[in-house]
Amino acid sequence: MFRIMRRPRRTALLAVGALVVGGLTAIASPAQAAVACQVNYQKAWDNGGGGFGANVTITNVGDPLTSWSLVFDFPNQQRVDHGWSANWSQTGQRVTATNMSWNGNLATGQVIGIGFNGSYTGGLNNNPQTFSINGVTCNGAQQQSLVVAPTAVTVAAGSTATYAVRLQSQPSANVTVTNTAGAGNTGITVQSGASLTFTSANWNTNQTVTLAASTGGTAGDRIITVASANLQSVNVTATKTVPPSQGLVVNPTTVSIVKGATGTFSVALAQQPSANVTVTTTAGTGSTNITLQSGGTLTFTPANWNTPQTVTLASAAGGTNGSRQFSVASGTLTPVTVTANEINGGTNPYLTEFLLQYEKIKNPANGYFSPEGIPYHSVETLMIEAPDHGHETTSEAFSFWIWLEARYGQQTGNWAPFNNSWNIMEQYIIPSAAAQPGQGTYNPNDPADYAPERNLPSQYPVPLDTAIVAGQDPLANELQSTYGNRNIYAMHWLLDVDDVYGYGNGRGSSLTECGDNTDRVTYINTYQRGPQESVWETVPHPSCETGRFGQSGSGYPPLFIGGSGSNQWRYTNAPDADARAIEAVYWALQWATAQGNQSQISATVTKAARMGDFLRYAMYDKYFKNPGCAAPTCAAGSGKSSSAYLLSWYFAWGGDTGGAWSWRIGSSHFHGGYQNPLAAWAMSPNGPTALRPQSPTAATDWNTSFNRQLQFIKWLQSADGGIAGGATNSWNGAYEARPTGPQFFGMTYDVDPVYHDPPSNQWFGFQGWGVSRVAEMYYATNNALAKSILDSWVPWAIAQTQLGTGTNWSVPSEMTWSGAPSGNFNSATGTPAANPSLRVNVTTRNQDIGVAAALTRTLIYYAAHPDVANTTLGQQAKATAKGLLDRMLALKDTRGVSVCETRTDYRRYGEVWNSSTQQGLFVPSTFSGTMPNGDPVNSTSTFRSIRTFYNTDQTPTCTGGPGSGITTVNAYAQNQSNPVPSFRYHRFWAQADFALALADYGALFPNG
Repeated sequence: MFRIMRRPRRTALLAVGALVVGGLTAIASPAQAAVACQVNYQKAWDNGGGGFGANVTITNVGDPLTSWSLVFDFPNQQRVDHGWSANWSQTGQRVTATNMSWNGNLATGQVIGIGFNGSYTGGLNNNPQTFSINGVTCNGAQQQSLVVAPTAVTVAAGSTATYAVRLQSQPSANVTVTNTAGAGNTGITVQSGASLTFTSANWNTNQTVTLAASTGGTAGDRIITVASANLQSVNVTATKTVPPSQGLVVNPTTVSIVKGATGTFSVALAQQPSANVTVTTTAGTGSTNITLQSGGTLTFTPANWNTPQTVTLASAAGGTNGSRQFSVASGTLTPVTVTANEINGGTNPYLTEFLLQYEKIKNPANGYFSPEGIPYHSVETLMIEAPDHGHETTSEAFSFWIWLEARYGQQTGNWAPFNNSWNIMEQYIIPSAAAQPGQGTYNPNDPADYAPERNLPSQYPVPLDTAIVAGQDPLANELQSTYGNRNIYAMHWLLDVDDVYGYGNGRGSSLTECGDNTDRVTYINTYQRGPQESVWETVPHPSCETGRFGQSGSGYPPLFIGGSGSNQWRYTNAPDADARAIEAVYWALQWATAQGNQSQISATVTKAARMGDFLRYAMYDKYFKNPGCAAPTCAAGSGKSSSAYLLSWYFAWGGDTGGAWSWRIGSSHFHGGYQNPLAAWAMSPNGPTALRPQSPTAATDWNTSFNRQLQFIKWLQSADGGIAGGATNSWNGAYEARPTGPQFFGMTYDVDPVYHDPPSNQWFGFQGWGVSRVAEMYYATNNALAKSILDSWVPWAIAQTQLGTGTNWSVPSEMTWSGAPSGNFNSATGTPAANPSLRVNVTTRNQDIGVAAALTRTLIYYAAHPDVANTTLGQQAKATAKGLLDRMLALKDTRGVSVCETRTDYRRYGEVWNSSTQQGLFVPSTFSGTMPNGDPVNSTSTFRSIRTFYNTDQTPTCTGGPGSGITTVNAYAQNQSNPVPSFRYHRFWAQADFALALADYGALFPNG
């Protein structure tokens, strides 16, 4: 995912008056000379560990200036590392900042803002005392203030916690500061330091205030007010935490069991016991067809008390569905009741298998979900592919979860899990309003500053170029008018669910990351540096940059954007995931309506329509340039002229953490496998009214997109049937002059339109994902162009699929391409020409469960269409789909379906940067910093060296025990003559897609 990090803009830094928050202001008398000035120096942040940032506001109260030079002296061992909106330099303790070309003219009364990030040693970071402009001192009295850190304190019941207080500047007389407990939890009191005295000698020495929390009681916050006469008071939020009392942790408390099968729930203790605890489960009232199969007596020790243990219930085959209650109890602890409900899988074995697979995914003992209920990318943690850890998650996983719950609602009539999946998604991976501050400052006529993409990570950081004009964003005002604010309702693509990297607040910081006050589930990003940057070459970094980690004071932005030192938040959307979520909601609406239950999901459908409104940003060029742009200086778009009406690889949005400015970009690269014509049709005027976005032009946009996407896929279809790469409106990501070649609505064909390591259309999975949507489109609408695409693709895919006996089967894995589309798309005819010279060759095959499931679902929807169901090709498609399902069912395990995967790419685990091959983790010699856990980030870093948390990973290999995975990976990375690492992975999306394939076949072919 590539995006821009934007420097503070000139317009964004203008302020009115002098602002003082924990800083000092130099105030001049009314202008009597040519130069007179006011300067406000305010710390923006200070991590207490040697890094800080400051904002400086200059007010011209004298005659107009045509240029200016600000000078001040640091009182301690401080340095300016890099700054913005001025030319910064430092000699010794003296700092000089001179105007840029665009902010030298200062009218009388004009205010400008500049700033910097810096570092300090020796523990002191006092503010400068005197400032001058053009050699004239900005005279005035220094303003006093209180300095309190941290301003958020956690104190456990029965213990104490502290914060520090000092003065901002030296007083002329003693100053008394009081610390008073105010509203909130009365179990928190000020134990010492209620009254502090600061003198002219100790004014800058931290004095400690100790808070105490009573034993027992309830958890909660209390405000402690730090105050002194005539000074602005500071509030400290103290949070009392109370350890849980002993109890039983049972999950879930309602279990669905397919008739004739089993279901499970897990049991653990709430806190560590001093001795062994025995927990028993006994059957209670209800259907005697449901019995306790195992786990009736469980023993928890002081060592395993929080490790969930499994209780298995069994349902007898036959009879009517029933329910039964089971009591989970231990001594005097409050018992927990578990209700088991039987589900009728019906006579169709594939629907029964769907419900069994569903129960495996939802079983908490199997580890697919986090404690918050978030689907992990995979059960296993040693997982390096697009995400670089299994317990990260993606918007892709959420979209498959929503679809899984939609099918479950169709099978059971229970739509609560479906609504819950959307709500959890909305809570955790759609940034809240607090997580995207300053959206009100966004200017649709100036959406972002330009930074070119480069082909290699070693060509980064790249500079911003403010001389390049971006086009107009035509959506922002319409969306604000529709929804009442500027906030974006879209998923960010990547979460660190368990905060493995440590960008959350669990590392002792009082800072709030992107509006998220939790210690877990943090927004992160990885890919930033061009199409050659593979997962092995990324530096994971927080989506909310505060400068806490990375390079001291400046964080991670200097790896990506030259001269970018401003703290900012930024999110990136993967459009195919949002479109898949909307696609799933479309089917949920069809199924719930058939049951008469559409009112149960109406709120979720409305939210999906809203997501579709914002998904239109994926249609636009990165800098809103018109199609055909072949130089950065090409004409900027206006209105909707920069829309390709296709789904691009990403769109992104971000802004200043202080809310001073914000930006938005689209993407210029369009991949054939990302298109979703069904979702586009569902939001067009031809789709269901309930799923139509509310903005006035949205439905028309999606109607255009629906047709354009099908045309694009057909234009990319090879003579063999496979769908080739895509097209771009920005050659090499920098609007370079384009090679001669076919174009689609002004965009040039690109065989690998997104990433190159590995090539972005090498993976067959994009075929299954992309064409399955065309097959659903054909099934739902009988569209002729969709049928034309499928009539060519289906026989090619069947011919490339190998069905042996037992578990001997394979599907395409990797492909190579030759040739190109025959010519430019002729919009007058509306139907792309054939491509006899565009060819594809399948080079490798494997047993990828997710890819096989996507292929199977494509064949199912095609074969189920009445117009092809009885044709030879339709029957072949159905037989191939059934053959794949039956062979995958033979690979069932306790967690789902799996095969042993060998991973030769893990040889790159310890790869050192090689300038000749341009592979390995590149960190420029100018960058030196650390990850949150202390791992150094510098020019000698590797994938392994900045992820030392993997050293204790317990993921097993196919044949080894806990920890064998990382041992094997390390050995193989060091010497490829050692055994190749092999794993049984349970990726959430793949397991869900397999379940959906079972349900698709069972529902569309009820007679088998």
